[in-house]
Amino acid sequence: MCALRLKPARLAEKLLQIRLALGLSQNEILARLGLADEFSRTRISAYERGAREPQLTVLLRYAHLAGVSTDVLIDDELNLPAKIVNAAKREEDRGRPASRPGRKR
Repeated sequence: MCALRLKPARLAEKLLQIRLALGLSQNEILARLGLADEFSRTRISAYERGAREPQLTVLLRYAHLAGVSTDVLIDDELNLPAKIVNAAKREEDRGRPASRPGRKR
């Protein structure tokens, strides 16, 4: 018998919260995540409705974009920060080039 994997109950809510806090459309968040060539906005919609769970690499990209740890996304006990500012924008404001998803710093 296969054991069921527990799923975070608040993940969909948090992904939606990140997108809205950054003021992005579903297509825009796809581009910011570097996934516009791989997925359509219906995939983002499915994540935000809880109909589909993102791959770990996609969760990591969301975390980098929002400037939070993946723990914050996954752990239902943890809340997103009250104010989410695009992490790439913060790096540019500090005079650093923005890192791209999937690239090491």
